[in-house]
Amino acid sequence: MKVAQFEKPHVLKVTTKPLRTLNEGEVLVQVQACGVCGTDVHIVDGTSRSTPPVVLGHEYAGIVTDVAKGTTGPSVGEHVGVDPNISCGTCFYCRRGLIHLCSSLRALGVDIDGGMAEYCIVPVKQTYVLPQDMAFELSTLIEPVSCAIHGIDLARIRSGDTVVILGGGTIGLIMLQLARNAGAALLIIIEPLGHKRAIARELGADVVLDPSTTNIQSALFDLTHVGADVVIECVGKPQTIEIALELVRRGGLVEFFGVCPIGEKISVEPNAVYFKELTIVGSYVNPHTFDRSIAMLQSGRVRIDKFLIHKFPLEGVHEALQYQREGRTIKSIVQPNV
Repeated sequence: MKVAQFEKPHVLKVTTKPLRTLNEGEVLVQVQACGVCGTDVHIVDGTSRSTPPVVLGHEYAGIVTDVAKGTTGPSVGEHVGVDPNISCGTCFYCRRGLIHLCSSLRALGVDIDGGMAEYCIVPVKQTYVLPQDMAFELSTLIEPVSCAIHGIDLARIRSGDTVVILGGGTIGLIMLQLARNAGAALLIIIEPLGHKRAIARELGADVVLDPSTTNIQSALFDLTHVGADVVIECVGKPQTIEIALELVRRGGLVEFFGVCPIGEKISVEPNAVYFKELTIVGSYVNPHTFDRSIAMLQSGRVRIDKFLIHKFPLEGVHEALQYQREGRTIKSIVQPNV
């Protein structure tokens, strides 16, 4: 079968790889669509961890084509989404219910062969049967929406809150919709790229600001007089994280959602955190939120119809990554069997 295999930083090869025999508890999925994530870009660029050699792709869905003997789960022909994050179930964190913080957490598409391939072997416990009429294009957003739902849970948005979202890419636009569903009364998106700002407006942002032409802090304080109740950073850069800490009101909450490259540092004035009595939280992956994500997408409460989406064959994976890297798309989708 054809795969996109990550060998080492800056080396991603479209090559062939044999399929092994299924073990009990596994199913074979013919991959229909696999989203390209910022994490994939970071892995290839050498700024995020992985376990090479490994087939990339952790945002994917497909059709079950084989089920191992003795395995209970989806049947051949059913459509499934795949939760890539596999916890051990026995470590300190798993036994506290914090499966996403598992000491031995591994992920399909990061540590184990993932969805940028014609076929993928998946542990049955990681599969979720999807409605047959759910478009595979939509299914590629289940994993990022599930992560964003966890982030919204941690953000503790209350009805009537002012919420600032830094970044209008895939995650920022998902967060925008989830924050509205959570009760935010004033939603402000900060995004330098015009086409992303336009999409944010169409999806319900009340105020959209261009940081390259606007003094963000002054504009926000003109609107709110005190700052935002909640600021969610969805870019993953030290500069935007530091801006987030300046935009939040006293007693407010700042969430670090964007993934900064390993080793990056930020400057924080402890007295400012103390004086403003800030809550600062991180949000990591998607514990127990996959079902909720499917429901939000299937119901239309999270929409992608306004997203700028580009589709690529497996051989076009490098171009798909480049589109995502440069912000030329909201979501690149690789279709291995087209």
